[in-house]
Amino acid sequence: MKFEIGDKIVVRATNEEGEVIDIMNEKMVMIQVRGVKFPAYIDQLDFPYFKRFTEKKLFEPKKEKTYIENVRKEKAPKERVVDGVWLSFLPKFDVDEFGDDVVLSLKIYLVNHTEDEYKFTYKQLFFGRSDFDLNGVLHAFEDFYLHDIPFSDLSDSPVFSFEFSLKNPQKSKADYHEYTLRLKPKQLFDRIEKLKQEGGATFTFKLFDNYPKKVEEAPVDFGYRAHAGAPIYDASDARRHLPPARTVVDLHIEKLVDDHSGMSNTAILGIQLKEFEKWYDLALAHRLPKMTVIHGIGKGRLRDDIHDILRRKKEVKSFVNQYMADFGFGATEIHFQYK
Repeated sequence: MKFEIGDKIVVRATNEEGEVIDIMNEKMVMIQVRGVKFPAYIDQLDFPYFKRFTEKKLFEPKKEKTYIENVRKEKAPKERVVDGVWLSFLPKFDVDEFGDDVVLSLKIYLVNHTEDEYKFTYKQLFFGRSDFDLNGVLHAFEDFYLHDIPFSDLSDSPVFSFEFSLKNPQKSKADYHEYTLRLKPKQLFDRIEKLKQEGGATFTFKLFDNYPKKVEEAPVDFGYRAHAGAPIYDASDARRHLPPARTVVDLHIEKLVDDHSGMSNTAILGIQLKEFEKWYDLALAHRLPKMTVIHGIGKGRLRDDIHDILRRKKEVKSFVNQYMADFGFGATEIHFQYK
């Protein structure tokens, strides 16, 4: 049985009518039923007129009396499961010349399995630069199609960055919630292979379970300075009591610890990022116009994480990772802006 985009269909298992909105491959199509989009195998669908014709009876049987105790009770509606907000990937397959299934692209969806509605800003990045961005509203228990990404681009470790806020703000909830997902090629290819083996349609990553509560800042204890008559100092004078800032910060691990042998890559990265945050904060406190961070080249993980942090900092006017005579391509120059 062949379907085309726009065809009306009936889901055999539920007897619900819907519409074909995309052709995924020879075996599967994307359908929409009562406003919800999801993939389905072709052999699980019928044309409405075909189903009505095959079920039509030539002679209506004589109706029998039905007593109240024999009335069939309707099933209770299926309860919605609240299990968070997810990022879902739907591979679009094709058959190559050898008869093997190959992935051409992936359709990306936001899936909301919560009672809340969210405004969101989405960015898909390569090497710290935005390749696609979108603003939208994610309704309760609905899917939101974001865009397609070519399969060939997945080897470049794409980053999927989100900023969520409640459509109807609540005093007890955070003003916004950020989440960044970086997909490594091997991780992604393993998920696709598992999907093919199990015959599934999508694979997902959870972004969060519940929208976070607002974090209340602890009141500052001024001690004796809170009392009447205590001396008052100019806030700008406080910089004199801070450690000096650096215009150039070297994050090579051998510069930070005496012995890093036996440390995992994750532990090393954690130390480097903590050191970066420390010198970043000092640069702001001293109102430096710019700062250079030496992260090296390597596999680019430290550089990418630093660039992800810088993108979310309001004080950053610009940053650039380009060739420098002293550091090659292993450093990022950051320029600050102050109000």
